Amino acid sequence: MKSDLDQLMEQNNLDAILITGPAQHNPPMGYLTGTIHMTGGDLIKKNGSDPILFYNPMERDEASKSGFTTKNLADYRFDELMKVSNGNILQATVLRYEKMLTDYGLSSGRIGIYGKMDVGSAFEIFSGIQTKLPDVEFVGQLGDSLIMQAMATKDSDEVDRIRTMGEITTSVVSQVADFLTFQKSKNGMLVDSSGNPILIGDVKKKINLWLTESGVENPEGTIFAIGRDAGVPHSTGNAKDILYLGQTIVFDIFPAEAGGGYFYDFTRTWCLGYAPDEVMALYQDVLDVFQTIESELEVNALCYQYQDRTCELFEEKGHPTIKSNPQTQEGYVHSLGHGVGLYIHEYPRFSSNVKEDRLAPGSVVTVEPGLYYPEKGMGVRLENTIWVRPDGEMEILADYPLDLVLPVK
Repeated sequence: MKSDLDQLMEQNNLDAILITGPAQHNPPMGYLTGTIHMTGGDLIKKNGSDPILFYNPMERDEASKSGFTTKNLADYRFDELMKVSNGNILQATVLRYEKMLTDYGLSSGRIGIYGKMDVGSAFEIFSGIQTKLPDVEFVGQLGDSLIMQAMATKDSDEVDRIRTMGEITTSVVSQVADFLTFQKSKNGMLVDSSGNPILIGDVKKKINLWLTESGVENPEGTIFAIGRDAGVPHSTGNAKDILYLGQTIVFDIFPAEAGGGYFYDFTRTWCLGYAPDEVMALYQDVLDVFQTIESELEVNALCYQYQDRTCELFEEKGHPTIKSNPQTQEGYVHSLGHGVGLYIHEYPRFSSNVKEDRLAPGSVVTVEPGLYYPEKGMGVRLENTIWVRPDGEMEILADYPLDLVLPVK
């Protein structure tokens, strides 16, 4: 949680953190400032102190919404710094950072850097500051960063926002189900009132429209895949594919708050009209494992154990898994789930290769087992997003029916 930042800075031997870039679509910045409209700026936080937010003057009112102490970047007189540097923008920018850090008592120490900036620009700027302030050490963290560690557990406000996204998500899923069941079938296909086949692309347009009308974004797209594509976990679906009856449709939807805020993640598998026996059997296997794992979740348990347990359950049912064959492309081919927040994939991780992640109180995670047989033209996945409450209970943040078959006329 945000309240863990000082402790995490201590554990990572950091004297301060510096986050740069916009507040929107920039999770490290938005995590601390909230989703304010700030197109660029810098946030500096020393261990044990409140952050200071450096803003562009046009965005002073937005910066004030963060609740932090703010500092106008115009006070550093970039025009004067350009004169000193003979018109060299890079050198002027370096000089400004030198003044900002020195003013904040950071002429030495270890500073973790995060946020969004062009890679080449970041390299030149921070290399330049290092030259000006040789006693400062900038620290970049790959993967297990301090910010990601803090994000692994959520406070009540974050959970409320994710829950609201879940309500919007399942509302849109209901609209999609209603749209599909309202149509008619002809020659084994779903058709509109004019008798024209309904395509995957038609459904995705509706999804995007309904999400927009709900005031949220769809930055990562939507998986709506039928038949063979449903058997490839991250196939998003072919826009020109016809919706045939009796084929599995994997519908994985993961929208976010407008401005790059909190995500929700949700999956159901449907068949239109009817489900063949082979599909029914596959769906039942996934449903059994899905419900078993959800019932066995316990607070502070190690996440990798649930991945191993999922593989065990599927193998007992006769399906290959990545535990017995890491290269398999049939059966159970991915991890059980992941954390959800300002990134669609956060900590904790349900992976056999990650032994330390736990279902700590405050975690928000997905549980999404699936089975995939692309050469048989079918795949099934079910997914809920679950909050590990402070009292140790597991709460599905937006429940929805688990019906396989959607009836059509």
